[in-house]
Amino acid sequence: MTRIKRGYIAHRRRAKIRLFVSGFRGAHSRITRSIAQQRIRALVSSDRDRGRQKRDFRRLWIIRINAAIRENRLSYSYSKFIHNIYKKQLLLNRKILSQIAIFNRNCLYMISNEI
Repeated sequence: MTRIKRGYIAHRRRAKIRLFVSGFRGAHSRITRSIAQQRIRALVSSDRDRGRQKRDFRRLWIIRINAAIRENRLSYSYSKFIHNIYKKQLLLNRKILSQIAIFNRNCLYMISNEI
């Protein structure tokens, strides 16, 4: 019986998957069945952690703003500060306020005194 060589489609599919997991360690980058599982797991983790990253950064910005405001020895808390910003209709989000708190404290103090 003559030898039958399989087609190249499966080889191309596996090669594509291998490119995705090329940085993984051990069998996770070599064995096809393990590669498929690790690829699914990596995609699930990246999808989940995109939302988590947004939450983590927002928490960080709030902590920075609160620390800067309380350091000023004002009778302010973070919640009162944000409430007053919304009342005055200042278009400064938490990310911008935290950058101001880090790099230019005087400007943040001026904003807090203004409101």
